[in-house]
Amino acid sequence: MFKIKVFDHEHLPSEIEKNNILDFLYENLENYGDPKADILKAMDYALKLTESFGGFILECFKDGKTVGAVIVNRTGMKDYIPENILVYIASHKEHRGHGIGKKLMHKAVEVAEGSIALHVEPDNPARYLYEKIGFTTKYIEMRYKKDT
Repeated sequence: MFKIKVFDHEHLPSEIEKNNILDFLYENLENYGDPKADILKAMDYALKLTESFGGFILECFKDGKTVGAVIVNRTGMKDYIPENILVYIASHKEHRGHGIGKKLMHKAVEVAEGSIALHVEPDNPARYLYEKIGFTTKYIEMRYKKDT
């Protein structure tokens, strides 16, 4: 049985919990991950530990061990830009295919106030999970990265 814990600016994780989630995401995002510093920025944004609109973090447990995590940031927008962006989601590599991602996605949809956007690589197998839950592909994302 899975248990999901919700963290936000009113229910902050302890430093140990926060570091556990950070390490978990860093290790389990694999090819789709980012440096720890970037993951930490998304966490701090969700928890309003930096100037932000907030969001939330989900941590999924099985037998007291972390098996999944999600970070959702609020955008401060509405309607033409979804109110939330799912920044990170990962399940433990040894527990994939057991419904953890599905359970986390359903909980994220339940907890979020408003619409949710996410970015997924075309070859990421999680794309099919998102489509089953009801996410649709309406746009092709393009980015311009300015050298600073």
